[in-house]
Amino acid sequence: MIRINLLKPERKEIRETSIAHTPEFKEKRRQPVAAVIVLLALVAIVGLFFYQKDALSKENVLLRDARAEKKNLQDVVVKLEELEKQRNLFERKIRVITQLQSRQENAVVIMDEFSKHLPNWLWLTELSFSTQEIRVKGRAVSNNLIADYIFNLEESPYFRNVNLISSTQRRVRNNQYLEFALTAIFVGPSLTSPASEGSTEGEIK
Repeated sequence: MIRINLLKPERKEIRETSIAHTPEFKEKRRQPVAAVIVLLALVAIVGLFFYQKDALSKENVLLRDARAEKKNLQDVVVKLEELEKQRNLFERKIRVITQLQSRQENAVVIMDEFSKHLPNWLWLTELSFSTQEIRVKGRAVSNNLIADYIFNLEESPYFRNVNLISSTQRRVRNNQYLEFALTAIFVGPSLTSPASEGSTEGEIK
């Protein structure tokens, strides 16, 4: 009598199926996937590192260029400041020279005017001027001579506001004299012609 066991193959299939679903088998299948994921992550990290390194290198180049340009601009600013100082110095020198020239011309006019209006027995001991104000010191034998001198200076077109500051009697040995001081404003010659004065009076009328 022959017996055929039909249950054994089924049990084998069931055993194979059960092995495929075991945790060990699943873990073995997951290991290659995890390795691929880790590898991809490492590749991404390395790529990001080199990208950041390249970007940082470009930023350093830009920063170096900016610093060099800033240094060049600072040099230019320093040179411009030096040129500005030199220009201001030259302008001050020119103004001083111009003022000295004008004062030299004014000094000649002032000395000439004060000299030619001197009455007899009156002489000057000191004369100085700053901007337009003139200070004069002198000696005279009488107050009338001082008054005449002030009147003569007021008649000059170069002066106005001639004022007597002081008049003091002095005695040296047997000689008596008056020591005086006066001030005046230097205005230069009158630029108004007679024709223009006549026209002005006509307008006022």
